[in-house]
Amino acid sequence: MSDPADLIVVGAGPAGMAAAVTALTGGLRVVLIDSGTAVGGQFWRHPPEHARSVIPTEDLHHGQREYHDLCETLSVHARKGQLDLRLNHHVWSAVREEDGFAVHTVDRREAPQEIAVVLRAPRLLVATGAYDRQLPFPGWDLPGVLTIGGLQALLKGGGVAAGSRVALGGTGPFLLPVATSLAARGVEVVAVCEAAHPRAWLRHPGPLLRNPGKWAEGAGYALTLVRHRIPLRPRTAIIRAEGGARVTSVRIASLASDGSPRPGRERRIEVDAVGVGWGFVPQLDLLITLGCALTNSADGNAVVAVDKGQRTTVPGLYAAGETCGVGGAVLAVGEGRLAAESVLADSGAAPVLGTKRLAAVRSAVAAQRAFARALALAHPIPPAWSSWLTDETTVCRCEEVTAGVIRTVRAEGACDHRQVKQLTRAGMGWCQGRMCGPAVHCLAAPKQAYHPTERLVATPVTLGALADLDR
Repeated sequence: MSDPADLIVVGAGPAGMAAAVTALTGGLRVVLIDSGTAVGGQFWRHPPEHARSVIPTEDLHHGQREYHDLCETLSVHARKGQLDLRLNHHVWSAVREEDGFAVHTVDRREAPQEIAVVLRAPRLLVATGAYDRQLPFPGWDLPGVLTIGGLQALLKGGGVAAGSRVALGGTGPFLLPVATSLAARGVEVVAVCEAAHPRAWLRHPGPLLRNPGKWAEGAGYALTLVRHRIPLRPRTAIIRAEGGARVTSVRIASLASDGSPRPGRERRIEVDAVGVGWGFVPQLDLLITLGCALTNSADGNAVVAVDKGQRTTVPGLYAAGETCGVGGAVLAVGEGRLAAESVLADSGAAPVLGTKRLAAVRSAVAAQRAFARALALAHPIPPAWSSWLTDETTVCRCEEVTAGVIRTVRAEGACDHRQVKQLTRAGMGWCQGRMCGPAVHCLAAPKQAYHPTERLVATPVTLGALADLDR
């Protein structure tokens, strides 16, 4: 693309793809950036192009027709020179300038070589998605214990099952597609431990009834669980993993209403892999450093505050997808389209969707967002989950900070994860708190929403790449 870009979209998952396609259709010149080797994000993750014929994963995906339609439209505009697609580009910073935004990326297409690249446009749309939220438990750092998202990524990205006998635990409906995907690949899923109880949905039936596609999808998963004889255990959690060089078993326990293990209701199950997930954490690094206002969501996370058109509180900056609250791919696609329509309007370009279709997208987004809120309320983090932890349980893997150390500094007055970090170094390691931050926060301030620490460098970058900026 020889002409300057009108819009930079960071993140090529469902929200970013939908936003880019809408903006391109409206005549804008777009730069679409993603750290992956292909568009689609985590939801539409596929094996590398050269391996797709020998690693079939189409059956693991939802919305394949929409994905292929979006890919085709992006390809058409790329051939026209209207789209500049930057894959394998890791965005480590974004700053405001007088005439828009400068996005600092590292081009890693020729790894291990890294090339610093700065891209500029008057408008910026951030659709960086989310990552797995983890709660530690004794043994969670054993080889073979993965996040739920990690298990699914292995399946979608390489057709690889992490083990032959797998236990899943945590909360939320994402446990179900992972269980059925594993079973479809011949894995014995020995238990799906759901910390919540289905009765929790009875307190919020409206959003479920207004989204029949959701309960139809849930019913399909239930039938698959029955067909593969996968036991679904409500109000149950994996509270310990055991093993030596690798996990060999887990301890599961029936939970009281507050999430504490019921005495005498614990059992041991032999496994060779474990997947655990407690929802997701929005990836807000770029939005926080750009000065966007945040708001609290029902799942205990801070999310970026946006208006009905997905505009943030920073002029010229838009957000869509999980950064606005975790709610799934359908919601992300709708928000991406709304955000791009706002970009078109603010740029003085003609709308793409039209009045009726725009109203329909807004209505669908509102319904999906209401469902996401009900989902968060029905699948909360158990209040007493920390009772599973021994004082020797590692919470921050990078700095080897234990639960006992965190409890001590909290008793001495540390009131949030930032103060715990200052006193213990929890969150100061390689992952910069992405793995342990939510857990440290839940231990230090369980009744407050989790606001991630501002990180001026959003992803690791070499000194060599930084030095290139002055050349």
